[in-house]
Amino acid sequence: MTRQRRRFSGDEKVAILRRHLLEKVPISELCDEHHLAPNVFYRWQKEFFENGAAACACPVRGLSSQAKPHTRASAGVSLVDTVRTARTEATA
Repeated sequence: MTRQRRRFSGDEKVAILRRHLLEKVPISELCDEHHLAPNVFYRWQKEFFENGAAACACPVRGLSSQAKPHTRASAGVSLVDTVRTARTEATA
């Protein structure tokens, strides 16, 4: 008898990962509960962290689709310069 492959939605995957990452539920317990092989869980976790930047990207309001947002790097200001300025202002 062949088992039919299950498909988890993105929301289901995130919910399972969240239980491990935030609630500290052991991976073995989650895999048993959802009938997952541990390597599947670890693949989801890898994909989640690799794509995390896309999930955190926030569109800038008021810009046309061709306009580029202003960043410190494009303005010629490095993070090191910003930290130095903040330290200098704090000690003055």
